[in-house]
Amino acid sequence: MNTLLYNVTDGIAYITLNRPDKLNALNAELLNELEELIRQVAADSTIGAVIITGSGQKAFAAGADIAELHSQTAETGGQFSQRGQRVFDMIEALQVPVIAAVNGFALGGGCELAMACHIRFASSNAMLGLPEISLGVIPGYGGTQRLGRLVGPARALELILSCEMVNASTALQLGLVQRVTEPEALLREAVTFAQMVASKAPLAVRAALMAVLASRGLPVADGQALEAELFGELCGTNDFIEGTGAFLNKRKPSFTGT
Repeated sequence: MNTLLYNVTDGIAYITLNRPDKLNALNAELLNELEELIRQVAADSTIGAVIITGSGQKAFAAGADIAELHSQTAETGGQFSQRGQRVFDMIEALQVPVIAAVNGFALGGGCELAMACHIRFASSNAMLGLPEISLGVIPGYGGTQRLGRLVGPARALELILSCEMVNASTALQLGLVQRVTEPEALLREAVTFAQMVASKAPLAVRAALMAVLASRGLPVADGQALEAELFGELCGTNDFIEGTGAFLNKRKPSFTGT
């Protein structure tokens, strides 16, 4: 792969955006390779969590490739937007947690990529924002939808309309990121969290993701019905028997994903 680095170690998949000379800007080649990797992850039952980060210390991803963006027209712009949306939707739909380790700038498409991940850890020097309006467009890779769900519609509009960049501390206060660490500790913190999640019952982790993500589009009653359905299904699994048995017998559980 030309724009990404990928490896799987001890059940954790690591995806690194690798265009440091372009501040890891998202171009068509990177999106194609990212889609390919997400398909690989989805098909690999040994993976318990995913970490996405950027190469170098300056940027997670500093947005879309402006040269590619500049070439879009009224005829092609919609497809350009849908291409990124499709890949980011695939990330959000993965049945294992995806953690964004935001190291530096996460702007435009880079911020949208981070928001498509389930959880975001940021380095203390991170800056996040959606500056697309200053280029004459709007966020096109899901940013207008996901930002409001994370920080509320009024704050999302304020950030989008002002093109304001927020630092890691402010992003934490807004709920845009969940943890802030020193730059040298970022990946270590993300790995520790990923390993912890990967050690849990895989079917329960998958069900938790499904229930929480579904809650955004369902009335409370329907969300609770889904919760009860998933709860019941999990009570019929070997991992449920193992988990409850291990607790009662004061031993560490050994989950099999069955």
